[in-house]
Amino acid sequence: MISDKFRLDGKVAIVTGSSTGLGQGMSIGLAEAGADIVGVDYVTSEETRKAVEKAGRKYEEVVADLMTVAPIEGIVEKAVARFGHVDVLVNNAGIIRRQDAIEFTEKNWDDVMAINAKTVFFFSQAVARRYIAQKSGGKIISIASMLSFQGGIRIPSYTASKSAVMGITRLMANEWAKYGINVNAIAPGYMATSNTAALRADAVRSEEILGRIPAGRWGTPEDVQGAAVFLASEASSYVNGFTIAVDGGWLAR
Repeated sequence: MISDKFRLDGKVAIVTGSSTGLGQGMSIGLAEAGADIVGVDYVTSEETRKAVEKAGRKYEEVVADLMTVAPIEGIVEKAVARFGHVDVLVNNAGIIRRQDAIEFTEKNWDDVMAINAKTVFFFSQAVARRYIAQKSGGKIISIASMLSFQGGIRIPSYTASKSAVMGITRLMANEWAKYGINVNAIAPGYMATSNTAALRADAVRSEEILGRIPAGRWGTPEDVQGAAVFLASEASSYVNGFTIAVDGGWLAR
């Protein structure tokens, strides 16, 4: 049955940025499809834990600061110690800094690039090594953005980092497909999360944004769940190196 190929029973997924927003939504979606979750964030994620356990799956919480790559190996080791293996990585943790390009600071550049691009690559590398050692193959899903395709305004390091996510997704797919590893990305549109709080609070800017979205609304974490489950599952076994937009039609406009 085709529906069976979307099931994740017996799988273990590491999800970064799991405490709120898209990370929480994807953690819940993957759990409802059958996966146990290793949730990583710089704060505790009790709400996510409760939702995952309500879905009948196990949840391992890891509090770690992914602004550096230092915690990555330990997170993978903790996941394996708890569950015995890893099958899915969702690189969701990220930050944004808004400032005119003419005034953009080096710190705002370095902070965003560190977690949005550097950590994404080295977390993927660590998990890919685990997949190869397990001889199991596996799935890597990174959160890109519409800014992987467009320039945007006032977010130079975010645009650079999300363009990097799409590029390294292609590169890793090219190199690791031979190991049975699928590397893909999801590009969310304008989502009702903490990253867009300032935009949604600005009545003029919010109206401009909504006026361009064919769906006529901000996206929600639930809107990203389907793409995440698909890319984590056997159903996407021949999809590799691709970035799927979940944007209410924004890029088609």
